[in-house]
Amino acid sequence: MAALAPSSTAVRRALVVEDDGAIAFLLRFLLERHGWQVSVAEDGLQAMQAIEQGEPPQLVLLDAMLPVHDGLTLLARLRSLPQWKDVPVVMLTAKGDEGFVARAMAAGATDFVAKPFDAIQLAERLEKLVPA
Repeated sequence: MAALAPSSTAVRRALVVEDDGAIAFLLRFLLERHGWQVSVAEDGLQAMQAIEQGEPPQLVLLDAMLPVHDGLTLLARLRSLPQWKDVPVVMLTAKGDEGFVARAMAAGATDFVAKPFDAIQLAERLEKLVPA
């Protein structure tokens, strides 16, 4: 359970791209509880602005089905930018069919987590991707 302890070292930054307010709140709460600084984009337009104008975080949690730009479009854009190329991107979505997962992984997703998700297991997976 050490992976779930809040970090006392440098602050890790995460971008959460999620249009469902309740899920975005849960993800923010979970990440902040484990020492992350969290920015939330509520749709594809806000996410695209964060990608185009912001400094890359250490992690992106990216929903697939979003208003304006979908998750695969956002993933392709961020992977095309040198400064975002190596940022771990976890696709977090209810769209879990094998074809979609294969497309997401081929487009550069680092991991895939299906909704509904177990918060403890998600925290452990994120800790392995970006240790404190």
